[in-house]
Amino acid sequence: MASAVHLDGITKRFPGVVANDDVDLEVERGTVHALLGENGAGKTTLMNVLYGLYEPTSGTVRLDGEPQAFRSPRDAIDAGIGMIHQHFMLVDPMTVTENITLGNEPRKWGGLAVDRAGAREAVVDLADRYGFDVDPDARIEDVSVGEQQRVEILKALYRGADTLILDEPTAVLTPQEVEELFDVLDELTAQGKTIIFITHKLGEAMRAADEITVLRDGKKVGAVDANATSQEELAELMVGREVLLDVDHGAAETGDVVASVSDIVVEDDRGVRAVDGVSFDVRAGEVFGIAGVDGNGQSELVEAVTGLQDADAGEIRFLGEDVTTASRRHRIDSGMAYIPEDRQERGLVMEFDLVENGLLGSQHGRELAPNGRINWDDTRDHADAIIDEYDVRPPDADAEAHSLSGGNQQKFIVGREFERDPELVVASHPTRGVDVGSIEFIHERLLELREQGVAIVLVSSKLEEVQGLSDRLAVVYEGEFIDVVDPDETTEEELGLLMAGERPGDDGGGGDPEATTSEAEPNAAADTDAADGERA
Repeated sequence: MASAVHLDGITKRFPGVVANDDVDLEVERGTVHALLGENGAGKTTLMNVLYGLYEPTSGTVRLDGEPQAFRSPRDAIDAGIGMIHQHFMLVDPMTVTENITLGNEPRKWGGLAVDRAGAREAVVDLADRYGFDVDPDARIEDVSVGEQQRVEILKALYRGADTLILDEPTAVLTPQEVEELFDVLDELTAQGKTIIFITHKLGEAMRAADEITVLRDGKKVGAVDANATSQEELAELMVGREVLLDVDHGAAETGDVVASVSDIVVEDDRGVRAVDGVSFDVRAGEVFGIAGVDGNGQSELVEAVTGLQDADAGEIRFLGEDVTTASRRHRIDSGMAYIPEDRQERGLVMEFDLVENGLLGSQHGRELAPNGRINWDDTRDHADAIIDEYDVRPPDADAEAHSLSGGNQQKFIVGREFERDPELVVASHPTRGVDVGSIEFIHERLLELREQGVAIVLVSSKLEEVQGLSDRLAVVYEGEFIDVVDPDETTEEELGLLMAGERPGDDGGGGDPEATTSEAEPNAAADTDAADGERA
């Protein structure tokens, strides 16, 4: 089979960093090729070279055997390359047709006006040709994330793409939408298109790809047939050592209620309820998981619980105390640790070094600031201990936070929060951007804290993570808990339907969360009769 794309000896250097180091990649026409590796491995940089966003420091890009010299994405598009980014580049108030044809609209009256009817017809014909189910007249703001992704693919096809690059294409999709995407890829390759998709998810690479290339630290470390490998082999290639992939958390031995959330309402800047009457308890020695597609109120709920945002209604109790209006500092001092979803915005001061960042949240505590004055020797020892225990690289406490990769920033935050000796850990996407080996380590530490009787609220967009670690699992949709389930008794497909807003019983009338909760947690009745039917 002929080669559609051949990257030969691609090296890309930035000041102080070699992002790609003599990488070869060959992709056959009409196939799906997965580019696998953890964040920082060089996957997106390599594809940005192919798409013309970066010029390689050295090496050659060949399409159908012919060398290319792309100086911009326009050059790559003209050569038949299309790229669908992780964050869609669509205009929300515009229709599907307007987004697909934007900048390339058919014209009429000698080019004086847009031929709207012709544009719509072209989009309908294109969607029919590839079997895409899209409404050409729907506004982007009114369609699902999965449909938006199909619009992005159609937009690239409309511009003549023969090779499509998809950057982390499943990051914000439900399991059902992931399967629909893979069906789309099958149809595209059946019609001769070539697909390269960037991912760090082992199972999806094996499910969707024909061939898999693995990058680690900017270098190509393996190229395998997707049908002749295993997740264990791929993980070892990605990390450089054997990795335990399965989480075995065992049965929970829960204690008293540590935190209780009752009828919490949080409004966004527009006055819309981002969180709409959510209630739950989490007990000592329990992991209470929250799953859902990003943007369904998880962030606002977590920030209300941790004191970063005021709740507009409802009550939050921590260790029996009403902390609804308590400060963030008071919650930290009382034993509440927090791993934020946005490490740079909420977790670190990027211009501070790791000694200073390790102090954050503890600058008023007795351990590091006895008598109200910071002991900098102890603070440095504290930062060094986090760096050593959590394998933060480079192992330099004087390094400023912005100089670390995203994964190492995340490991430092996780270490700082886990080492607070907390009663409650609120962990929002705790393994975002870290390598497979570090994910394994963080999962083990979470379970160790659980064994020590710490209560954990875990929010994650990784379904396998939140399902594998949780003792009870709430699914949030449009600011509400659709259901609370036993993750061991619920399939990924069932969770996907809940994440898409399909309520238990398929009748739209809601299920019986009290019954579901009591089955999953027979030894954890709510504290009061009034709370019994209201709280998950």
